[in-house]
Amino acid sequence: MATTIQISPNLQNELNNLKLFSRETYEEVIWNLIEDREEISKDTKESISVAREQIKRGEVFTLEEVKKELGL
Repeated sequence: MATTIQISPNLQNELNNLKLFSRETYEEVIWNLIEDREEISKDTKESISVAREQIKRGEVFTLEEVKKELGL
């Protein structure tokens, strides 16, 4: 069920400034703010840790190597 909230004109201006595109709703803006504040998930932290270990072991490819492999 949708509800109505009251906000000040200043807050409305701030929310308008945060819109990624003109037709974005205030709800979408607020959800984006909430998502930005959420902590990185455990799986993401583990993936970052694995990637760092791969880099330390030299298991990386340069951009040129990737382009060559893909024929670009």
